[in-house]
Amino acid sequence: PGYQPQDISPVVGPLYEKLFPLLATAGVRPTGPGIARYEDGPDGDGSVVVYAGVTVDAPAGPLGDTGVTVVELPAFEAATIVHRGSMDHVLATEQILARWIEDHGRRPAGYSREVSLECPEDREMWVTELQLPLVG
Repeated sequence: PGYQPQDISPVVGPLYEKLFPLLATAGVRPTGPGIARYEDGPDGDGSVVVYAGVTVDAPAGPLGDTGVTVVELPAFEAATIVHRGSMDHVLATEQILARWIEDHGRRPAGYSREVSLECPEDREMWVTELQLPLVG
């Protein structure tokens, strides 16, 4: 329903739980980090569409009948910051990044990509890079 951690966490985890078995069924192995990304919902009601992905070595397009599609993410200029700990506590890190952007006379152009650098079982040990695209 929104972009707050309490809205995102219950969605993104199950998406990854579905993704990895589907990749295995298609014979595709992850080759790099997980990447979560977000877009505004289609109804303009403040909802957010969540995408859970992982780096793979496969051509762009559908992976058979798995419902998984390989996409090439576009490059963009971004301000980045590394968040350490559970994503339930990411707001403080996002606020630091937002202040840096404002202090440098820049503007964000959408939601952050979240690149999962380390994801051990203990979520408090996670390391995630936030990549916030910038306007112009």
